[in-house]
Amino acid sequence: MNINYATLIKKTMLNKNTFSFVLKPSNFTFNLAPGQFINILVENLTLRRPFSVCEIKEYEFRIVFKVCGKGTNEMSKWEPGRKINIMWPLGKGFRKINKTDKMLLIGGGIGVAPLLELSKQSTFCSTLVGFNTKEEIILYDEFKKYGELSVCTKDGSFGNKGLVTDFIIEKIKKFKINRIAACGPEKMLEKVATIARKEKIFCEISLEERMGCGFGACLGCKHIFKIDNIEKSLHICKDGPVFIT
Repeated sequence: MNINYATLIKKTMLNKNTFSFVLKPSNFTFNLAPGQFINILVENLTLRRPFSVCEIKEYEFRIVFKVCGKGTNEMSKWEPGRKINIMWPLGKGFRKINKTDKMLLIGGGIGVAPLLELSKQSTFCSTLVGFNTKEEIILYDEFKKYGELSVCTKDGSFGNKGLVTDFIIEKIKKFKINRIAACGPEKMLEKVATIARKEKIFCEISLEERMGCGFGACLGCKHIFKIDNIEKSLHICKDGPVFIT
């Protein structure tokens, strides 16, 4: 973990309330893994804001965020050239991809963002993403570059009508999937984990949670997991955000 400054070198508005930032740290000496996150300090606000890493390049990385409160609203006004106080790299990311992995990536809403780097690193991947409406779709062209892509919308305005969980079995059978990675709403992740266990497929899920410190000191992101019928208290920031189901 390190506190550093990063320069905002590119800002893109993906839809009316979702933004992409490309950041260049002043000191890029750490190995970032897909699924890890950074904590950003927003001036005049007490707590940092956590953001999953969306894309990793040699000397820069990208985050994608949705405006949903005071902190992200302030960030949406930032312009290229701004110096941003970041704490990074944080959390445990996805496990290293093997050449034999036939990946199924499953994302819901803003949860698709941390899956993009995985799709870039995969030898083979099928990506299944879901949004409420056509207007909310993000990163479509990027995911299309790196593998097979299917989009679901709840209202049927684009792609398949329905939820991503309605199409998982079909993808598993069609592409002989042997590994799943998912990020999105908790109910979606519960269904993904249930299907993966039933099909005996290695599965990792990335959980989203409000955080205080981001490194396990404040215990603010505690989550109760049931492992072998025993309840265990884990912390999303330190023990995750990526967990094996």
